[in-house]
Amino acid sequence: MLRIGCHLSSSRGFLAMGKDAVKIGANTFQFFTRNPRGGKAKELDLKDLEAYVVFAKEHGIAQILAHAPYTLNACSKDEGLRNFAKETMADDLFRLSHLPESMYNFHPGSHVQQGLGVGVSYISGMLNEILTPETKTTVLLETMAGKGSEVGRSFDELRQILERVELSEKMGVCLDTCHVYDAGYDIVHELELVLKEFDEILGLERLKAIHLNDSKNPFASHKDRHEKIGQGSIGLEAMAAIINHPKLRQLPFFLETPNELPGYAEEIALLRSRYEEADEEP
Repeated sequence: MLRIGCHLSSSRGFLAMGKDAVKIGANTFQFFTRNPRGGKAKELDLKDLEAYVVFAKEHGIAQILAHAPYTLNACSKDEGLRNFAKETMADDLFRLSHLPESMYNFHPGSHVQQGLGVGVSYISGMLNEILTPETKTTVLLETMAGKGSEVGRSFDELRQILERVELSEKMGVCLDTCHVYDAGYDIVHELELVLKEFDEILGLERLKAIHLNDSKNPFASHKDRHEKIGQGSIGLEAMAAIINHPKLRQLPFFLETPNELPGYAEEIALLRSRYEEADEEP
């Protein structure tokens, strides 16, 4: 069964997001833990969470993905910004402990010309301070497109972080199709080789989720601009190959394309039709 959803607004609460997901044919979804530009999170509504958990079980919604705000930069030059990232993530993980089987995705950050080694040290150090044996939520590093001094533009950069995290069993990777394509991984023509490289460097068991986005820019552009499915340089055929690949098809897929709910519903229906065609007996 294809596990697919999109990014939904969390402003109305979890039960509302669950209902929106069902309305557009999704069986999972992603949401920001707070304003994507940062700031204080809304007070936790435990009654809403309890109602959502019941609704999700009734409608087959499983393993949703929380996304940290974009402003988190765990490897900033500014100590205050690094502390903000640490405090925000710690609070997010505490709040997510109320959601069974949830995952938490974040952008590793930008080292701001301090050098990759410094960036990796700051990021892994933060994770070592936050993660405990009691942490219930799997924390995912997202693959990045490589703009400026972004950390995470290659599988090796993510490996450098993960190998320094003491509780690495709490960690995983979210692969963004637009980001890796823009970073120079040819998932259109060489998907097998890309997955082989991922496995050799990180281990495919680390891959926990996929952001399914087309790209507005050409291969290896390092730009990071998402496009609707089938309307960008990656294309529908490559997307169909990804969701049907035997090593990927059981993962949850999350759309972050430039859409409102009706557009997401159309994309989900399109991808489900391609997934079902792949499942049919010849």
